[in-house]
Parts: sequence; structure tokens; C-alpha cells
Amino acid sequence: MWVLLKMRKRDKLEIMRDILKVIKENHMHIKMTPLLRKSNLSSKRFADYKAELLQKELIEEREERKIGKQIFLTSKGMEFLEKYKAIINFVNEFEL
Repeated sequence: MWVLLKMRKRDKLEIMRDILKVIKENHMHIKMTPLLRKSNLSSKRFADYKAELLQKELIEEREERKIGKQIFLTSKGMEFLEKYKAIINFVNEFEL
């Protein structure tokens, strides 16, 4: 018997968190193609989120001599991840 699980769509903050988390888990930097693939978004949606994350200075894009263009997690991006986790813990603790 097959069991179907109802999956809900990720909201904007969850998607931003997921992108930042992928970068963090890859030693704070990653090439564009693997990040796109691991973010589980279309190219268009990924480009929109990337632009917003760059504009908010949560990530930065740099050209590294030997490895090419990379996306780096900034200290502000790390702070976002820490505060996001604290909010989720608060919500879960009070069963909100």
C-alpha cells in the first residue's frame, strides 16, 4: 500500500534559509551550479533569490583565481541562520 504524504510548499524564508544552509555546509562557499541544483529551485526562481540575498548582503559572489566564481556566506548570512534557528526553536517550544 502506498502512503502519500502531503508536502507543503516552502515559504520565502525557508527557501532563503535552505540556500544559506547549503553554502554553510559546503565550507562557507560553493560554485553556482551545485548551489542551484541543491536549492531545488528553477533557474529563474534561483536567480531571483540569489539577487535578493546579494542585495541584502547575506551572500557575496567572488571570483577565485583557481576555482572560478564562487558564492560565499557572509557574517550577516550566518547571523540570519542563527536567528532563524532561534525563532523556530521558540515557536516549537511554545507549540505555536
